Amino acid sequence: MPEPGADDPHEKPNPGTDARYEKPDPGTDARYEKPGTAPHEMSEAQTVKPAHSHEPAKAERVEDDEPLLPARVHRPSDLMRLLVGILSIALLLAIAAFAHGTTSGLEEDIATRTGEAPDALIKFAGLASSIAVLLVPVAFAIERLIKRDGLRIADGVLAAVLAHGVTLATDLWVAQGAPESVKDALTRFNDAGNLTDPVHGYLAPVIAYMTAVGLSRRPRWRVLLWAVLLLDAVSMLVAGYTTPFSIILTVLIGWTVAYGTMYAVGSPNVRPTAENLLSGLRHVGFRPVSASRVEELPDAPTPDSGDRGRRYFVTREDGPPLDITVVDREQQAHGFFYRVWRRLTLRSLTTRRSLLSLRQALEQEALLAYAAIAAGANAPKLIATSELGPDAVMLVYEHVGGRSLDTLADEEITDGLMRDTWRQVEALQSRRIAHRRLAGDAILVDRSGKVIITDLRGGEIAAGDLLLRMDIAQLLTTFGLRVGAGRAVAASAAVLGGDTVADCLPLLQPIALSRSTRAVLRRLARERAQREREAVLEASRKAKEAQVAEDGGQELLRKTSKAERQAEKRAADEAREGAREEDLLTRIRHEVLLIRPQAPVEPAQLERIKPRTLISLIAGAFAAYFLVSQIANVPLRDLIEAKWHWVLAAAAFSALSYVAAAMSLLGFVPERIPWLRTVAAQVAGSFVKVVAPAAVGGVALNTRFLQRAGVRSGLAVASVGASQLFGLASHILLLLTFGYLTGTENTTNFTPSRAVIAGLLTVAVLVLVVTAVPFLRKFVSTRVRSLFAGVVPRMLDVLQRPQKLLTGIGGMLLLTTCFVLCLDTSLRAFGADTTEISLAKVAVVFLAGNAIGSAAPTPGGIGAVEIALISGLGIMGVPASIATPAVLLFRALTLWLPVLPGWLAFNYLTRKGAL
Repeated sequence: MPEPGADDPHEKPNPGTDARYEKPDPGTDARYEKPGTAPHEMSEAQTVKPAHSHEPAKAERVEDDEPLLPARVHRPSDLMRLLVGILSIALLLAIAAFAHGTTSGLEEDIATRTGEAPDALIKFAGLASSIAVLLVPVAFAIERLIKRDGLRIADGVLAAVLAHGVTLATDLWVAQGAPESVKDALTRFNDAGNLTDPVHGYLAPVIAYMTAVGLSRRPRWRVLLWAVLLLDAVSMLVAGYTTPFSIILTVLIGWTVAYGTMYAVGSPNVRPTAENLLSGLRHVGFRPVSASRVEELPDAPTPDSGDRGRRYFVTREDGPPLDITVVDREQQAHGFFYRVWRRLTLRSLTTRRSLLSLRQALEQEALLAYAAIAAGANAPKLIATSELGPDAVMLVYEHVGGRSLDTLADEEITDGLMRDTWRQVEALQSRRIAHRRLAGDAILVDRSGKVIITDLRGGEIAAGDLLLRMDIAQLLTTFGLRVGAGRAVAASAAVLGGDTVADCLPLLQPIALSRSTRAVLRRLARERAQREREAVLEASRKAKEAQVAEDGGQELLRKTSKAERQAEKRAADEAREGAREEDLLTRIRHEVLLIRPQAPVEPAQLERIKPRTLISLIAGAFAAYFLVSQIANVPLRDLIEAKWHWVLAAAAFSALSYVAAAMSLLGFVPERIPWLRTVAAQVAGSFVKVVAPAAVGGVALNTRFLQRAGVRSGLAVASVGASQLFGLASHILLLLTFGYLTGTENTTNFTPSRAVIAGLLTVAVLVLVVTAVPFLRKFVSTRVRSLFAGVVPRMLDVLQRPQKLLTGIGGMLLLTTCFVLCLDTSLRAFGADTTEISLAKVAVVFLAGNAIGSAAPTPGGIGAVEIALISGLGIMGVPASIATPAVLLFRALTLWLPVLPGWLAFNYLTRKGAL
């Protein structure tokens, strides 16, 4: 249709006067806003003449504020190849070590089959291949220098030098420290009776050199090189100068060192510039005038992935402006490891391929652009695609002016705008198209108020119900963050219907949302917690001021009454309850349930494996390897000949520790709690801690036990926190005390050992660093304030009951004493000499090992505690033949044997409603 006011509908529009071709105004189009420079203010400094034009030459301009590209980039693909190479080398050495018969048989077969080859032919082939191996890299270097590509040659030379160094180190290791099976697999005796080199001193550098200079785009040179290398390897193998495993190891070392060098120093950046973009546009038939880089706003949320491409605004001589997206290999690889992690931890229904090729990315975005428009959604119209050399592609869209949702003020997000957005999503979902990234930067609002869905590259065609519901959950959260849960839910229900919105509730969880949205939710959660802490502190302060006012400033001269303490505690509790806020996702659920009360609310299981579980599995694997290797060195006879009276004593101390644990908990709970059930809860904790990290399972179980016993949730958490705080303080104090005694027990004076002094100085330096660095100081002060807001009021209650406080502190000391005596008697059971290791040394080892176990991610500190205790006892002078079985006995008595009684106690307390 002709433009309003046009005289002739067939007249060609004038780009200088037609509003359709007008560039976006920097004041209204936030996507093209640049600090200090508007898109239409082009610099005349950089000009590129058109390659062909029948009109007077018209300068093509590239803005002079085009961001400088880095000279080198670190490719994740190089890192992946480096890791694959290292794993391959490790696998090869493992095969050589454990499959000695196979390697020997392979060498014998090769020697038998090649023994009849003519000697003259073997020598000629070896001589020719050796010369060619040296000449081919030199010829390639000359060819590259002629083409002024000396930077790649320098990279290749560096990789060759490093590969030669790794070769020498490997030769030295095989000669002096490798197992005999590995040495036999990598070396052999030649005709002169000498051992051959485990790794070829010149083949590995040549392979590293040719890999680093990049032969993937030069097939002729690549074929020539590998033909020469294969000829040289075969001739050396036939002549008896190497082994098959040596050849494979040589290739792997050269290949691995090359990619390690390329990742460390970076590869030359071949990203196309704006001038390359103008040339590519001319190649596909456009007549560009200028190109300006579109920058993200400084305060815009971080996108979920870096593969969205670089964006340009291009003006033309004979038509409307264009929006160009340029994607290169580096941007495709950006965020690769995050996507790999998501693919590993999430179910396959919610993930896509971690890394697409440029061709696949181009085809996917083009397909989604066409499909979105065919579905009736407002989306940018794709009009052309093209390659920009071997490492980049471009997608040409019709220009769409407007502002993203993130740049709109909250009052500009009206109900009509939200309903229009939901209609676009409804159109996409009617054709089973999932966007997968419906954050604020993917929703564009033009000057007329029309909503346009952008950034479709991460979407999927023929998506399943799960992905479609994830889109609804994401957009609900995006709007909820801006206008609140009520309006967001109402707008979605008005377009999609209540049932469709209710179906997304199981996916309304952080793991299903975009990366930027999760970051915003975490920030809001921190702000809510900070407001709650400030409210509690303010209430406590006002309560104290009120008491001071009533006492006339003499509050220090008398003892605080019980009624006043209760009033202060009640004020803090009321402030905490009043300041407590529900998170956004919970508010959205409540709003949806008001529409559909029967909607499913149970979260869907999207995670295949939790990060903590994965870390625990990895740590457990290393711990199992260490323990198996230690147990293998302990003769079975030593275990059978243990002194059983000491074993029974150790078991008694282990049983007594549960009584001590109950005392340490009840001492910080002013309310009356059944004694026997508390002991049973501590026994149940021995079952819980084998399925959760040691520092987490016990805290959760004790908190739950106190809540079920009638203690309010906040007070239960505070009591357990107070117990943990006193436990940490006593742990540190006992460690320093026994460390001091350990350093002075063999001397006539009381001068502490150098280790204790070094430890104290280290702690002092850490304290100084924390107080000197503003970020660390703020972090610690925030945590301390939160601790005092919850734990200290509870401690004030306990301090008014000295008997309770003595019970708690006595229980902690008794608990530590029981564990120390259990470890000490375990050592005695296997013949440890009391004159060689004192009780103070055993206490130091236990306290240090227990601290490490509490920080370990494995359940019950499995692996970490054993390693720490065995290593600590070894440092104290206990032989490994005694320390290893003693530690295993100690862990069996304190961790493994109580599991069955713990399971029985856990079930009993659960049936009785105590857990």
